Amino acid sequence: MYPFSFHQKKTVAETVATKSNHADTKFLAGGQSLVGVMKLRLDKPSHLINLDAIPELRGIHVDGTTLTIGAMTRHAEVASSNDVRNIIPGLSQLAGLIADRMVRNMGTIGGSVANNDPSADYPAALLALNATIITNQREILADDFFLGMFETTLEENELIQAIRFKAPIKSAYAKFKHPASRYAVVGVFIAQQINLVRVAVTGAGPSVFRVPSMEAVLSKNFSASELETIVISSDGLNSDFFADASYRAKLIQLMAMQAVQNAK
Repeated sequence: MYPFSFHQKKTVAETVATKSNHADTKFLAGGQSLVGVMKLRLDKPSHLINLDAIPELRGIHVDGTTLTIGAMTRHAEVASSNDVRNIIPGLSQLAGLIADRMVRNMGTIGGSVANNDPSADYPAALLALNATIITNQREILADDFFLGMFETTLEENELIQAIRFKAPIKSAYAKFKHPASRYAVVGVFIAQQINLVRVAVTGAGPSVFRVPSMEAVLSKNFSASELETIVISSDGLNSDFFADASYRAKLIQLMAMQAVQNAK
């Protein structure tokens, strides 16, 4: 590792002020992505601001059918929360499938969403549920938040504070994971609302995306059999030594069918 300055503040206001006073500064959430990138010298910020000691960024709160999760809430906390399990079962399920136990005990929902890794799990849930990302400056719908590989609409000195979800009728996440990294080769999150179904895919492309053809048929009849004749184009999908684009296209169909079957 190389030398850098480490800061730890106790409020969002202090944290943002510190970042604005130092060039080349990064927020440190769980560190599961950033620290690895720094070790490889792919990013070399001169200042890190640890978010772990900020109480206002933690916690899971329920207000009727609305679920709000603080940005610094760990994956393991989301997976084990009875509130999450009761209101959005698919989100609890997804959190329990992230990487391994060590990562789930350190990684945070806000850090994952801000990083927008093309194979990360949470972006699919946020997009399918059309969650609201709450920052220190504004509120952003998931439909407008994810722009491309590792790219979001977050601006300089903008910090995710929490993520707000509306309870769906049913939800589920199905994931074909890489055997080594356990990242999603393809992950599909499905959320059913009244007369509307949203289908979001991660791992298959440069960034998370929705599948309108699947959403249309499932909105009329929420049944896995409706997806049997859906053909997903491989154009623009990721291709590597483990899974080429055509394989990922087929996996989207299979994972979507599995998610519908498991939705509750």
